[in-house]
Amino acid sequence: MSLLDVTLQGVAVFGLLLFCVLWLMHLMSIIYVRLHLHKKRSEVKQPFVQLAGVSLLKPLKGVDPNLISNLETFFTLDYPKYEILLCVQDQDDPAVDVCKKLLGKYPNVDARLFIGGKKVGINPKINNLMPGYEGAKYGLVWICDSGIRVKPDTLTDLTNQMTEKVGLVHGLPYVADRQGFAATLEQVYFGTSHPRSYISANVTGIKCVTGMSCLMRKDVLDQAGGLVAFAQYIAEDYFMAKAIADRGWKFSMATQVALQNSGSYSIGQFQSRMIRWTKLRINMLPGTVLEPVSECFLASLIIGWAAHHVFRYAVNQIRWWDMMVFFMCHCLAWFISDYIQLTGVQGGPLCFSKLDFAVAWFIRESMAVQIFLSALWDPTISWRTGRYRLRCGGTAEEILDV
Repeated sequence: MSLLDVTLQGVAVFGLLLFCVLWLMHLMSIIYVRLHLHKKRSEVKQPFVQLAGVSLLKPLKGVDPNLISNLETFFTLDYPKYEILLCVQDQDDPAVDVCKKLLGKYPNVDARLFIGGKKVGINPKINNLMPGYEGAKYGLVWICDSGIRVKPDTLTDLTNQMTEKVGLVHGLPYVADRQGFAATLEQVYFGTSHPRSYISANVTGIKCVTGMSCLMRKDVLDQAGGLVAFAQYIAEDYFMAKAIADRGWKFSMATQVALQNSGSYSIGQFQSRMIRWTKLRINMLPGTVLEPVSECFLASLIIGWAAHHVFRYAVNQIRWWDMMVFFMCHCLAWFISDYIQLTGVQGGPLCFSKLDFAVAWFIRESMAVQIFLSALWDPTISWRTGRYRLRCGGTAEEILDV
């Protein structure tokens, strides 16, 4: 047997293994979504968490059309004991006026405004949150991004999952119903590709957490050095989760999604965000270089070729066009399973048509390889008001204009 034949057989075996792994991920995420997400409010699992106080850390920068309505949902939470710590870096930031307006509207809510931040590293979010973190008075801290909106029982849902052996509770990122194709594109991505990887990783014991909405034990963070210990990283959420896991604590996922509702969105912003996230993953986890083979079109080509190579020995009449038929059938099955998963993550009727879904799905899948190549091309990232050069292992250095 020639070296070429051995290589082709190796690629064929890889393709068949890829088929099994990817469809196992599809099944795990679909089943998990149907069984776990959007449960009705249940009784508190542990008596001690019913009275556990929560300090909400809210990093703010700038104002978008939905900021005040998003923030207001945190002032109307149905929870007995919590505080809102609003953190703004600059005195001149228009978010300061929004915060003061809400503080005046809800004088009975335990809320404070911190202005100025504290420079402890290169991560601007950590710098912004430091005064609020140092002033937090409760044992649980909830770090939640400015673009998130919540329901009255969201905090109860989070604390319900904070059982005795759990150190971190996180929400599956999703997107609120909004108008326009860019909003549909975001909703399709966060309802299909992202949760498939996110959920299957967590189900199989891989710690995969985003910092959009995380409830954590403050004493565990303090054991790891507090927020200061993570200021050298851009992807602070990954390293905070790792520090908690390294100390033997388990993770749990909320039954409600972390609902992103930014009033500023576009296709360009979506692409930039995906490229930035890909750069961070490559920097932290070198295995991310294999990520493109988990996307529909490239995976379908590899699996189609593998099926053609394997079955051509069994069926002499197999032709090359049969590979393309397999490719199209595989893409169709992927498309249908993604739609099923999206409806599960949505937890109700979609705000767009099946045709809108098909167009957004095709465009998103077509973007995948281009986004990955763009991430490889330039190792620097732009985030908030700064530019950063990533280093191997997850640390970064700020690029200062001379």
